Amino acid sequence: MRLTDEEKRMRDGAEGDAVAAAMDLLIRYGEALGAERLVETRNVAGTMTQPSPAKARLVAEGGWAKAYAVINLDSDEELDIPRMRVPTCQLQHGFSDDAEGLTGYRAESIELQGDAESYFSERGVNILATCTPYQVGNLPVRNEHCAWMESSAVVYANSVLGARTNCEGGASTGAAALTGKIPYWGLHLPENRFATHVVRADTRVEGFQDWGMFGYFVGEAVQEARPAVIGDLAQPDLAELKHFGAATATSGGVELYHLPGVTPEAPTLEAAFGGGPIPSELVYGEVERRAVYDTLNAQGDSEDVDFILLGCPHASLDQLAEIAFLLDGKRLHDGTRLWVMTPRALRTMADRNGYTRAITRAGGHVLTDSCPAMSRAAPPGTTVLATDSAKQAHYLPAILGIEAWFGTTAECVDAALTGRWRGELR
Repeated sequence: MRLTDEEKRMRDGAEGDAVAAAMDLLIRYGEALGAERLVETRNVAGTMTQPSPAKARLVAEGGWAKAYAVINLDSDEELDIPRMRVPTCQLQHGFSDDAEGLTGYRAESIELQGDAESYFSERGVNILATCTPYQVGNLPVRNEHCAWMESSAVVYANSVLGARTNCEGGASTGAAALTGKIPYWGLHLPENRFATHVVRADTRVEGFQDWGMFGYFVGEAVQEARPAVIGDLAQPDLAELKHFGAATATSGGVELYHLPGVTPEAPTLEAAFGGGPIPSELVYGEVERRAVYDTLNAQGDSEDVDFILLGCPHASLDQLAEIAFLLDGKRLHDGTRLWVMTPRALRTMADRNGYTRAITRAGGHVLTDSCPAMSRAAPPGTTVLATDSAKQAHYLPAILGIEAWFGTTAECVDAALTGRWRGELR
């Protein structure tokens, strides 16, 4: 791997042992990937503060410096962790104190997380604590090289914003934060960002539910490739694009899609393919739409719902407003629990606008920082989930051993109010 003089100095310890360990990791990582060089990044999104049994053990042995060295730098050395070299944010992590008493999530984990936030914020990490950092201040520009984790965040950054990142891990983001470097490979290279497949919707895709189902079909159809999607598509908004991208990354492994005329790198279908040949189209019609819906609802049997989860990826302010409107002046059914997940910064906005009040008066909870899939925790005794998220309908039955129903936001709110699942494909 070719290194600049600056990178060689970092590798050789001129900026301290922690930076040297970070550079050593990036060199090994890049060589394994076949990268010829590193590229500068000034935007890192990782997971430093998320509690786990392994982190708790390492913190007990040598503090957060020890935990960061082992988990984020792949080093067993005793390192003094300096301030992050470049802007770095923490993605979603464990449940915070606003969920205390609502789950079986350990109070010790909440305390450990608070300690981690203090340690890492002193070292320059912005504790955004959300899977949607682009909603609360971390908004990379087109062609900006980033080092991001979290599949739904990565696909949004690449596709909607036109930034450049691969789906990184805890070690590579930890090293990138201390060096401002990341291997130049994959989606950092312009030639690797052109579309590989065309998926055409022959049935109307409009609204939050349909964008999620279409995304689930696209991801399953192309797996880790780069689709260009065309056809009978309504103009999507922010929530629909994040929902679509999250679903493609869930059923497949999509990190970049093109929506000609909407996403920045595809003004036309021809541009999405870089002027190269355009392959035969994969078709999404009424039969495929029904098949996706049936797949997402194959994990539901009992129509008695006891847990409703909204906000995956974390809810936007408009989504919070919609949920508040649907619940205003009403009361949840006895025995049902409603959680709405959102970034803490947007929770503050929801408080100010009265959305939180409407949701909590109905008996629901607006929670921040995490989600049941990330923290592996739901209300005690949960057996049947209803959600408007294709991602959570896919993951939570396996993670928590529960049943799941997938439908519209309105159908999920209806389940919260009645305790019954009455959703159907329209």
